Amino acid sequence: MNQAQAPAFNPDAPHMQRPKLRAVRGFPLQAQDQDGKAITLLGLSDARQVSDKLVATLPAAQFILPLMDGQRSLDEIITQVGRGLARPFLEQLVAQLDDAGLLFGPTFDTMAESLRRQFDSQPNLPPGSTAAFADALVGEEGKDLPEDERTRLGAQKIPEVFDQWMDQAAKLPTSRVLEAFPKALIAPHLDYGRGWMNYAAAWRCLPPNQRPARVVVLGTNHFGEATGICACDKGYQTPLGLCPVDQELLEALRARLGPQAADLAFANRYDHEREHSIELQIPWIQHCFGKDDNGEYPRVFGVLVHDPCVNNGESYDGKGLALDPFIDALRDVLAQLPGITLVISSADLSHVGPAFGDQQRLAGDEEPAKAFREKVLGHDQELLNYFRENRPEDLITAMAWQQNPTRWCSIGNMIAAHRLVRPERIEFFGYAGAMDSEGISMVTSCAMAML
Repeated sequence: MNQAQAPAFNPDAPHMQRPKLRAVRGFPLQAQDQDGKAITLLGLSDARQVSDKLVATLPAAQFILPLMDGQRSLDEIITQVGRGLARPFLEQLVAQLDDAGLLFGPTFDTMAESLRRQFDSQPNLPPGSTAAFADALVGEEGKDLPEDERTRLGAQKIPEVFDQWMDQAAKLPTSRVLEAFPKALIAPHLDYGRGWMNYAAAWRCLPPNQRPARVVVLGTNHFGEATGICACDKGYQTPLGLCPVDQELLEALRARLGPQAADLAFANRYDHEREHSIELQIPWIQHCFGKDDNGEYPRVFGVLVHDPCVNNGESYDGKGLALDPFIDALRDVLAQLPGITLVISSADLSHVGPAFGDQQRLAGDEEPAKAFREKVLGHDQELLNYFRENRPEDLITAMAWQQNPTRWCSIGNMIAAHRLVRPERIEFFGYAGAMDSEGISMVTSCAMAML
């Protein structure tokens, strides 16, 4: 960013005089200096995904950012950092962060309010990850097509690919079609390219010619502000069409929760705007169940669930909606509604490798890499066995005691699904880890059904 384009520092703005950094994600950013030489900068983005702007700065800024806590003045930050930090550089960094909405203050408030207004103005969430998937399927074949034709072609290709994946999953020794309709499924929320095998193994287990009246999708809150249960009052649009929200369920749930708890459940509904863990199940719902006689896909209800290992199921800060009161209310409501309800736990398991903070890479035949992979897989199997044996409370106890060393991200929605449907038994269809070629990251997932 050259000086002419750089945002201006405002010395009269209190939030710039004592900057308070929001949650950010740092990453290496490749660039070129003025002489055309390759350099590595520190990239910063919004961990909550309210802002889509990026900041590029010097790697040394990593020593400055932790001091932007809203308590220290710029002069105090300069004194504490030392290392030759000059005020003009710090002022420019503060101005960049503010312009990108990465500081608490008026700029971020405007962005957040715009997102909230946009969210509340529409009855359904537009496609995000699923639209990108459809577009990737079209690829070069549709590069010269008009936008509407490209969209139509993408919608044609999704069912074809899903069917191919389910045919492949049918070859797994653990994959099968159930005789009875399940109460709940566990499927990944990885991107389809890495998680397709377990998506397909989970969704192909459904017995033919049976269709639920509604689908409750329980996801993981990756980016949002909610510290407890986070419910959504909207339907979900994908390239295949619309799954409308189940208004009957929504209204009954609000009444059962009562005004205060209902307000807590939906207060951070905006977290769903950028969340993918629910959206990625919607095309599978549409493909597997199709439209009814009225031309509608099954109605849905999406909920993001927090981790019950952190605070015994209470919200992280004690200010949000706890897990059990919500599940009790939802179970009561579903028992009164007509028709079958299918519950989806949209769950990924371990997140390991240098991309997630581990020192050891995963790829290769060297003993440390092999030992690391085996340790992760063994850890997953030990914990999954608790679940497969219908012992979810033992899973919570073990995970809380071990402090989630491999970063399972979906304990909350797995436990919520189990408590909601109270299964008699659990069927296992698959487990896999998706690793990049360099061994920088691996994410594991599974496919199961609760009956």
